[in-house]
Amino acid sequence: MTAGLRALRRRILTPAMSSTSLEVRGFRKKNPTAQELLETVGRSFLEGYGRIVEAPDSQAAEPRLEAIPREFRGFAYEGAAMACSIMDALPGSRGRRLSDLLAGRGGAHTYMAYVGIGWAMARLPRMLHPDTEDTDPLLRWLILDGYGFHQAYFHTDRYVRGQQRERRLPWPEEQASYAHRAVDQGIGRALWFVGGTDVDAVLALVEAFPPARRGDLFSGVGLAATYAGGAGADELLRLREGVGVYRPQLLQGSAFAAEAREHAGLTVPHTQLATEVLCGMKPHEAAGVCRELRPGASDRVDMPAYETWRQGIAGALVSEGRS
Repeated sequence: MTAGLRALRRRILTPAMSSTSLEVRGFRKKNPTAQELLETVGRSFLEGYGRIVEAPDSQAAEPRLEAIPREFRGFAYEGAAMACSIMDALPGSRGRRLSDLLAGRGGAHTYMAYVGIGWAMARLPRMLHPDTEDTDPLLRWLILDGYGFHQAYFHTDRYVRGQQRERRLPWPEEQASYAHRAVDQGIGRALWFVGGTDVDAVLALVEAFPPARRGDLFSGVGLAATYAGGAGADELLRLREGVGVYRPQLLQGSAFAAEAREHAGLTVPHTQLATEVLCGMKPHEAAGVCRELRPGASDRVDMPAYETWRQGIAGALVSEGRS
């Protein structure tokens, strides 16, 4: 395919940049700085998506992805993984783009890439969903996290304001119970965007959900507040105090975000601010808790290893006594 045809393919397959506008989405606009941050996140995601769609293969897109500012590069790889998953599902595809992305520089962004796979699942017919059998058994729950974020971001009235749940998720039936929880973790991340990084607005959004869902939602909020940023020290302190009994889950999400950024070499000042206020730790210390407690991939009958990991991280952070 010629460069001209690949450019045309990018224009056809890439969502409009206006879809990332807080005005278009109907999300809260706290202030111009927060609005610009969140919209830049969205533009970076679409930039990563578009680079994959336009490139002849994943490797050819790497230099452009690596050129994206480090604060937003993880979001670009998230978009790239979504594009790879969609391109792999198209007729005539060799089905290698996603695996090639993860085998190259994208391997440092596995957390974000798995979230991007979830975006693709939300857009593709179920018969074309990517095969998740070759993904990391421990981390593959992040795919549903990404699915939940997509649904809350694009179908906000239903999933956020209406607090609805899907009857049937694109996941094995025997894992349906926890699958809903993983989706809620992604919805929680989206609430940070829906609320425009306004802590009071985000707290109100979570509190509208049934109490049984709030722990997973606050885990997502903590992750987004740490990975995406957008809140100052006073706001983060108010968030930490405002979540009440769900503080362990908030801290776990924050530590996950630190691990994702540390693993990719993308730690930035707002990451440090968030982990220091929320967890009482430097980013590398919070990431170290995640790494130290990372279990094997085997699941118990009653609980996935992923959830055992999350609970272990939450417990360790609370017991440190610095938060």
